[in-house]
Amino acid sequence: MKNTALITGASSGIGLELARIHAEKGGNLVLVARSTDKLEELKYELEKKHGISVYIIGKDLSKPNAAIEVYAEIKQQDITIDFLINNAGFGDSGLFFDSAWEKQEQMINLNILTLTHFTRLFLKDMVERKNGKILNIASTAAFQPGPTMAVYCATKSYVLSFSEAINNEVKEFGVTVTALCPGATTSGFQAAASLQGSNLFEGKKLPTSMDVAKYGYKAMIKGKKVVIHGLMNRIMANSIRFIPRLLVIKVTRMILEKKN
Repeated sequence: MKNTALITGASSGIGLELARIHAEKGGNLVLVARSTDKLEELKYELEKKHGISVYIIGKDLSKPNAAIEVYAEIKQQDITIDFLINNAGFGDSGLFFDSAWEKQEQMINLNILTLTHFTRLFLKDMVERKNGKILNIASTAAFQPGPTMAVYCATKSYVLSFSEAINNEVKEFGVTVTALCPGATTSGFQAAASLQGSNLFEGKKLPTSMDVAKYGYKAMIKGKKVVIHGLMNRIMANSIRFIPRLLVIKVTRMILEKKN
């Protein structure tokens, strides 16, 4: 029997590569993103290349009730979700007091509320079947406060904490929840978050979206709890607990700010 994976934010970046990886392994897909045109292209590519089934749903997941609407449509189609991959999310850069509230609200809705609602909806089904895997995309931003990206870092800290707690709750039922924490990656994220020219990206040789997707998919299959992509990212994330908090915040701001 083919495993079916639901992937949010599947039209680009890590989500798109996760879809390609799952399809290559012979699994069916449910792909959700705002861009229906991009999903149609990906559906054609994967079905033709791998002979699998791809069901697409065009949806803005930052909108209220988006998760329950997607869940209801999947139920109506009689599709069982074996793997839930909560990849959809975005960031924003700048001083919080000077930011557009609408964008911050959308970020909280997408990065936290929708992810949590999807997890709640599909987790109950997985627990009843005593089988299933969830991959939540967090970030190395989850390990420290991030001046100039305050809301984004806070949302990813939530994803990490939430995923660890839920994994503990459901592992006895044969279900696992994995938090994937990538660092800076070559994807569309930096443009969407207005991070071009920041110390985080400028002049760095970064992993590709496929590098991160392969690492995260493998960790999900193994049922790992938390995985941080990249040796230096792992060292930094784990060393933060030994560094004074004020210094961590100061250095983080230096990294996130744009070069003059």
